[in-house]
Amino acid sequence: MSPVLQKIDGIVKSNKVVLFMKGTQQFPMCGFSARACAILQDIGVQFQDVNVLDDEEIRSGIKEYGNWPTIPQLYVNNQLVGGSDIMMEMYQSGELQELLK
Repeated sequence: MSPVLQKIDGIVKSNKVVLFMKGTQQFPMCGFSARACAILQDIGVQFQDVNVLDDEEIRSGIKEYGNWPTIPQLYVNNQLVGGSDIMMEMYQSGELQELLK
């Protein structure tokens, strides 16, 4: 595993809920990241944000790590949940709230 993938793996494993996103919880830098944050904040879950705009290696590495082409990416209990579209579908069905209990 490359150093950047090891770094990402460490972040994922040391946080119950992690959102790799453009920007931060306080200042999302794209609509998809803003929507992902809004969903998590509405549920009331604490989560670690990782601003991929601060680190180009993480920005490209996260796509390889999760084998997922887009950002944001939500990880819960070391598992990739998906991006903002999947999060919205799961939120609307109540599935995301169950996962985050």
